Amino acid sequence: MVDEATKRTLAKIPLLKTKAGPRDGELWVQRLKEEYMSLIKYVQNNKESDNDWFRLESNKEGTRWFGRCWYIHELLRYEFDVEFDIPVTYPTTAPEIALPELDGKTAKMYRGGKICLTDHFKPLWARNVSKFGIAHAMALGLGPWLAVEIPDLISKGVVTHKEKQAEGADN
Repeated sequence: MVDEATKRTLAKIPLLKTKAGPRDGELWVQRLKEEYMSLIKYVQNNKESDNDWFRLESNKEGTRWFGRCWYIHELLRYEFDVEFDIPVTYPTTAPEIALPELDGKTAKMYRGGKICLTDHFKPLWARNVSKFGIAHAMALGLGPWLAVEIPDLISKGVVTHKEKQAEGADN
């Protein structure tokens, strides 16, 4: 189900040890530290392999995450806001990653711009509960979703590059 390149990427993302969610007090603080360490390592790995594609930050409690992600298609960079909340049943339940500006533009999305991860990502998450974290959700969830959906949305004219939009406005 997972290709070799994905397996290599995953092998470089540290697994998490603390099984805790936002309601678990000090255990959540420990889990959050592990989440940040895993995310930092994943971002470093991406930069080293010239595959830098997102920025994330969280609120003070680590329960609301937001940032930007991008996808390069035919040498043009398409950027999107990304956001998600940590479910109260985390890490048993994976976060639902949303790209609000794409809401309603593809069938592989739920209300509010939440990307559909049911078939491929959620079974992997379920088999790795508590070991997987936010970095894994980005690597196994959002990354592959962008790689499939964005080129399709571009080819259909649903998503256009900002420079092309500006050119159209000038005419």
